[in-house]
Amino acid sequence: MKQLTSRLPHVGTTIFSRMSALAAQYGAVNLGQGFPDFACDPKLVDMVTVAMREGFNQYPTGVGALELRQAIAEKIARIYGHRYDVNTEITVTPGATEALTTAILCSVHPGDEVIVIEPAYDSYLPAIELAGGVPVLVQMEVAKHGGFSVPWSRVEAAITQSTRMIIINTPHNPTGSVLRASDLAALVEIVRDTDILILSDEVYEHMVYDGERHESMCRYPELAERSFIVSSFGKTYHVTGWKVGYVAAPAALTTEFRKVHQYNVFSVNTPMQHGIASYMQDPVPYAALPAFYQRKRDLFRKGLANSRFELLPADGTYFQCVRYDRISNQTEAEFAEWLTAEIKVAAIPVSAFYRDGKDSGIVRFCFAKKDETLALALERLARV
Repeated sequence: MKQLTSRLPHVGTTIFSRMSALAAQYGAVNLGQGFPDFACDPKLVDMVTVAMREGFNQYPTGVGALELRQAIAEKIARIYGHRYDVNTEITVTPGATEALTTAILCSVHPGDEVIVIEPAYDSYLPAIELAGGVPVLVQMEVAKHGGFSVPWSRVEAAITQSTRMIIINTPHNPTGSVLRASDLAALVEIVRDTDILILSDEVYEHMVYDGERHESMCRYPELAERSFIVSSFGKTYHVTGWKVGYVAAPAALTTEFRKVHQYNVFSVNTPMQHGIASYMQDPVPYAALPAFYQRKRDLFRKGLANSRFELLPADGTYFQCVRYDRISNQTEAEFAEWLTAEIKVAAIPVSAFYRDGKDSGIVRFCFAKKDETLALALERLARV
């Protein structure tokens, strides 16, 4: 048989899988891959169980259970002041990654350019390439003794007549930075009087700290009218393995999104949709999330404060980036592997989030862990 020509010849095993395997091999505390090691609220499990027992076990509506779409619309309106139509503008998806990929596949044609701000979550570029699009990479600015920021002048300079989409991620994985009102104002000016779409990855929307608010695209009418907004119940409710998310977008964009979605996955786990819909009637779990994770962030930062790691700002997500140039001159990948094998704490090299593997001497830790897990990791890291 003729050898299959790869659609993604540059793609191999993800850095997350590699580092998790290495962590298991060496018995390391896994602060690499971004998932909690603690249980979700038992009430949520009970609500899913009730849904199963009540017979919600067959195919749901392909666009998502009505009860869940209604709950999503109410939450968005309550928090961000934007009202989406339940029937034509909200789609439930099997996790955020499918939502991101489908948004790209439904709107990017061969030769279209998509601006991607690096470092970037690893699913963006393969999805663009599968659509036949052309990634146009703009790297964030990194202050020597500060955090990451988007150079909007370079984003604007990257726009051509072929630009179809800009991908935004806030709060940002892997850097932990967040976009603020001034950033959104700059983006409004850039896309005004264009047909450029925005794909906004907002899966960490409820993890913004120090009293700051999450600047969703739907807060801004000029951005909302051209945006696919993606979020994730896996992140919000500590159930990453359930793979349930959603997309909110204007009706015209949703129509095209659903055309691809229906042949890609068709539908999402039925009882989990109904369980989550019931659980969402209480806003406290997501409203309390900033304080919940800020306490863990502060615990982790305090534990590293007197170490040789240099802490970068962590204004959102559940990730903490650190510089290690006072410890080693190894590449990020080498240092992450050494840290896992010798210190028994796994991290992710930020270079993995750049197409060209840009190396800035920074690794990323995940602090979405039990306090005892963080304490063990901090005890080991203090010896570095």
